[in-house]
Amino acid sequence: MKTDDFDFELPEELIAQEPILKRDSSRLMVVDKKTGSISHHVFTDIVDLLNKGDVLVLNDTKVIPARLFGIKENTSAHIEVLLLNNIENNIWSCLVKPAKRVKDGTIISFGDGLLKAKCLEVDDEGIRKIEFKYDGIFMEILDKLGTMPLPPYIKTKLKDKDRYQTVYAKNIGSAAAPTAGLHFTNELLEKIKNKGIIICYVTLHVGLGTFRPVKVEDVSKHKMHSEYYEMNEETANILNKAKEEGRRIISVGTTSVRVLETVMNKYNYFCKCSGWTDIFIYPGYKFKAIDNLITNFHLPKSTLIMLVSALASREIILNAYNEAVKEKYRFFSFGDSMFIK
Repeated sequence: MKTDDFDFELPEELIAQEPILKRDSSRLMVVDKKTGSISHHVFTDIVDLLNKGDVLVLNDTKVIPARLFGIKENTSAHIEVLLLNNIENNIWSCLVKPAKRVKDGTIISFGDGLLKAKCLEVDDEGIRKIEFKYDGIFMEILDKLGTMPLPPYIKTKLKDKDRYQTVYAKNIGSAAAPTAGLHFTNELLEKIKNKGIIICYVTLHVGLGTFRPVKVEDVSKHKMHSEYYEMNEETANILNKAKEEGRRIISVGTTSVRVLETVMNKYNYFCKCSGWTDIFIYPGYKFKAIDNLITNFHLPKSTLIMLVSALASREIILNAYNEAVKEKYRFFSFGDSMFIK
């Protein structure tokens, strides 16, 4: 299977540059994963598309202002640092630019020395292990010095940083938002609960694994970066009961899928657990955990379009994407939504 098999033509004007005024007024394409049939809705219709007893699984990770701009000590070179994963205490895995300027022992200063970073280890592809030194509380310093790490295809400055968070974001640690969840409002979640649909949460701190481009020709040769996940006992119990009773498990976003499938592959049932996952899902994968998926429209040739193609099929998904282009759906992080039923 070739990476080019997941390519499609996307006019640049369809890449959403800012969030829609009301979260739940985005468009929703519904795709039948068996027949490929397509229907067009608004996101608030999701209440009618879900059944009593369905389980909706949300990723409650919270994005941190993970992008920092600093100065390399002794040379005054400008360095950009993107926090990816908290390895331990004040040591983070980071993506740095320009990477060639950051070697073992390099010191970077942010905010006139309010925060300092020392490179401990050099990895491939611009990744560095970095230790941060500061006085005070790290997250407060990040709030002061850091910016929201919007994807590079978004050129417009975000007016309200809360719009790059889900309304249920709780567990701090992501370098990017689980964007399928951006369409939900508290009012919509309440309507869903009132219909008898069960909502539960997992955590996956979105790092490089989700968004790193596929650079190899053969899909199977791509290596995912690991991301940290957690599942609590309450969620595990809800999911196990749903499985036993044959009720639908519907993942909100590909990040939730990756947690659920990781846990099921590892244990053959859902349980309280945490760890690191580098699961890579592409066509040929047999889903063990989820039945359906709410997701956004993804980049050509990305691991995300490969994942959704595994749930439906490459042909069905590419046909749906071509329909979305024709109907002028908004694409990517701040774009419209798809329900694969």
